[in-house]
Amino acid sequence: MNETIGSYINEALGGVHSGEGHQFNFYLRAAESRLREQASKRRLTIAQSDRNHLYQRFVPPPRLQQAREELRRSHTVLVDGLPGSGRRTAALMLLHELSASRGSLHELPDTADDRTASPLDTHDINDGDRLLLDLSGVDESRYVAVQQVLSDFRSSILSHDAHLAVVLPHHLNYLLQSNLRRFTVEIGRPAAKRVFVRHLRCEDILPSAEEGGGHDLASYLAQAPLRDVSELADRIKRCRNTSGAERGFSHWLSESLAGQHNQTARVAADISTGHGGRQRALLLSLAMFHGTPPGIVLQATNALLGILSHPPDPAPRLDRADLHAEFTGIGAETLPDGQVQFRRAGYDRAVREHFWTFMPDIRRQLRDWFRTCLTEPALTQLDRRKAVERFAEQSLRTGRPEDLTWLAEQWTRRGARAHLVADAAQVLALGLDHDQYGRTFRQQIYDWATSTETSPGLKGVLIVVCSETMGRSHPDQALVRLHHLARRANGQVRVNAQDALLRLAKSDSRLYRRLLDRLSAGIDQSQWAADFELFLALADPTRLTGSRTVRESLTASWTAVLRRPVGSWATPVGHWLDTCTDRRHRDRSLAILVAACAADSRVSGHLYRVALGWQRSDARGPETRADTVSCLLQRINAAQGIEPYEQAV
Repeated sequence: MNETIGSYINEALGGVHSGEGHQFNFYLRAAESRLREQASKRRLTIAQSDRNHLYQRFVPPPRLQQAREELRRSHTVLVDGLPGSGRRTAALMLLHELSASRGSLHELPDTADDRTASPLDTHDINDGDRLLLDLSGVDESRYVAVQQVLSDFRSSILSHDAHLAVVLPHHLNYLLQSNLRRFTVEIGRPAAKRVFVRHLRCEDILPSAEEGGGHDLASYLAQAPLRDVSELADRIKRCRNTSGAERGFSHWLSESLAGQHNQTARVAADISTGHGGRQRALLLSLAMFHGTPPGIVLQATNALLGILSHPPDPAPRLDRADLHAEFTGIGAETLPDGQVQFRRAGYDRAVREHFWTFMPDIRRQLRDWFRTCLTEPALTQLDRRKAVERFAEQSLRTGRPEDLTWLAEQWTRRGARAHLVADAAQVLALGLDHDQYGRTFRQQIYDWATSTETSPGLKGVLIVVCSETMGRSHPDQALVRLHHLARRANGQVRVNAQDALLRLAKSDSRLYRRLLDRLSAGIDQSQWAADFELFLALADPTRLTGSRTVRESLTASWTAVLRRPVGSWATPVGHWLDTCTDRRHRDRSLAILVAACAADSRVSGHLYRVALGWQRSDARGPETRADTVSCLLQRINAAQGIEPYEQAV
């Protein structure tokens, strides 16, 4: 397959006028599928369904009751605790327990999108909201900046009868201001065994005391972060579903723990004794593409040797060992299905960690090598997904998030192969899901979304990532980025961005209000033509018009729209008037339109003529819409100070 992103962009993204682009869209759908699968394994978002799932499995940590009482008393709690103790989950569950009769539960943005004045924005607070602020991964400067405005922010929290739970960065405890310590509760780590058993019970897996009391399991639970404990339970569930219930818990546990065995010391010893350059390249290639055919591993090995400028073996090929012998020499075997893997469980992970940890000077070359390897179209989607996960894990573990953003740019530039689209989306999604570097990726995606230099291919990937990953965990920030993409993109990318933005905004009343507010704030400047299209597609005369702020946003945007040529808004106004035939919505809907043109009698005249045309176009006869048009005229006259004749005499 020699298709390239460039060719598809010319057809679908850069040149949508031709109407082509089905193949590129196929790769975008593959990216969406991969990200949905990834999201299904990580239920740490604030969506209602995910919170319900998490609450069923939640084990209250020590001192949670103290945190609960503080949140109810002062409407604010600062949750501290050691990394891996479940701080974020505890804070989220505290908010989840509160009444949901008003407002919504959402996470405050952790980037300064479109504003630089304050790290916290009181516009993010609505009556009865339950707000989560995760500071666990922030740096010193942002932590100090947030604390400086937190007192004023709390005042708005109280005035809106909202609640705020903040996850503190434990490593920056020395920077916590004294006036905030009274809101702070340091939770303990819940018993990992209880967390593990609770997760299993929710999946109808009930091991006996003997099955759940083994040494390997106890050792793992003693040192694993709680997120890994829940992931182990999830692996056991998947193993049960794939291998069959008859195999039993002991088998499921053994299979699920297999990849967790610590082979670090063995790998270090093996590499230091007797492995030359080619063997080491073969080791890493197999570790990265574990479970793939021999040909894939060989191609990766040769690519790594080339990138590292390793001298070629001068011996004739038939005088050198074949792959079977080479695999045997590094402790690997070829399975009956033709896939190659190490004999020892967990050996592949230890090899990857060894190279990234103890050869830091070649990390950039490893990035370039991995980029080259993924251009190979023979890799299956499953092989690609696993390889991307492995590379991302090592890059993030060693503090190199920029390697992932670089790969995303390279895999979506003009001329790159189209099948790399899903890989680019996945590396960004993995970065977004990372506890420490998620904010870094959200900021980078914002920078890309607002840049004129971002390639069409990357913009297409960003739409998928914002919709499928960021939209689940940080919907406010996803909305901002999709809005910028919808404004700046062209062709099919612009259409996709608008569709994704509207789906997100319409999915939640708070997000609907937020997008209306964003549109009304800038639409009168006519800088972005997309804003007019977005408003006309978003505005709903039956949704939330009882809210004063919603009516103000609708009025401001309609004011800008009605100043444009009549042909651009006549049809949408007709749809708006359709709703006005229902007396339940008539008064507010007409009031919004009339207020939008009250300052300009010429625009009022245009609106009235459009309404007359709308009345005449009714197949049932003009009289069925006469009441609505008459009501509109009365409101227009009243707005212009024209009294009815019977009142004027």
